[in-house]
Amino acid sequence: MSTLFEKRCKDLVVGLGLGSAENVVAIMPLTGGVSSDIALVDMGERKVCVKFALEKLKVAEDWYAPVERNHAEYNWLLFAASIVPGTTPALLGYSDEEKGFAMEFVEGEDVYLWKTALLQSQPDRGEAGKVGHVLGEIHQASAASDDVKNEFQNQDDFHALRLEPYLCFTATRHPALSGQIDALVEMLYKSRLVLVHGDVSPKNIIFKQGVPILLDAECATIGDPSFDVSFCLNHLILKALHIKTSRQFLLNSIGKFWSAYTPHVNWEPAAELETRVCRLLPVLMLARVDGKSPVEYLNDVEFQMVRSLAVSLIEDPEQSLLKFVERLGFHMESKS
Repeated sequence: MSTLFEKRCKDLVVGLGLGSAENVVAIMPLTGGVSSDIALVDMGERKVCVKFALEKLKVAEDWYAPVERNHAEYNWLLFAASIVPGTTPALLGYSDEEKGFAMEFVEGEDVYLWKTALLQSQPDRGEAGKVGHVLGEIHQASAASDDVKNEFQNQDDFHALRLEPYLCFTATRHPALSGQIDALVEMLYKSRLVLVHGDVSPKNIIFKQGVPILLDAECATIGDPSFDVSFCLNHLILKALHIKTSRQFLLNSIGKFWSAYTPHVNWEPAAELETRVCRLLPVLMLARVDGKSPVEYLNDVEFQMVRSLAVSLIEDPEQSLLKFVERLGFHMESKS
């Protein structure tokens, strides 16, 4: 950790009135993402988490995004907390000068990361349904708010952080599919339906006393709900392919998520949204093996399995998640 980063953390804490530089006992960098510098600032009797967006993300490919995006993240967290209290960390202040913010450091006996629980095949505690319910509530509230739609006009940041590295870049690796992928890029960029989080991933969801706490909303924009739904379900699919012993549970979790989410869908027919999810999901699957941010836990054989299945589902898409999941299961078992 550089002296410059330590100074930046202290300056943020002091600037927000959370303590003095002398109060800081230790600064510990936190891992788990590629787009920000995050640290735990220990001030003895108080611990806070600080976050600064990076201009160049920590991946092998060149991937840049404006640092002002963490203001959108802060505002997404504020909005989500107003709709479903307790499902975001407590916010402690944003600094325009430092381009960063401070929030509660979530800890405690019954605190765990959803990604860790999935990869370790821990017993189901209803996580998928709980996340689907919370996301549905946030989407529903934002769809009814003109103020939110006006505040989160961040489509260009969303393009830089999500559409370009995941969809556009993947299209260059698969020219035969570029027509389908480009159509999805245009649809996602132009949509103005709900407030999209943009990174609803198990690595960004902590559970505390059974309640999901959502993190890392750097991509927040008014957009299409199919992105958040597909982004989350994609991680369940990839883990189902990777962990054979949990495969059926993970595939069943897709239905549980969707069943908890759909009661909140009142801005359009749920079937229309479901069709878009079925079109986008396989593209995101392909993006996690051939995009700028490949998933880290799959081996080469599993990469090829994802690639083969994703291409098949892009070329011949399903219309319902039930059929989508049935096809996933059949393909995974036949290739195992």
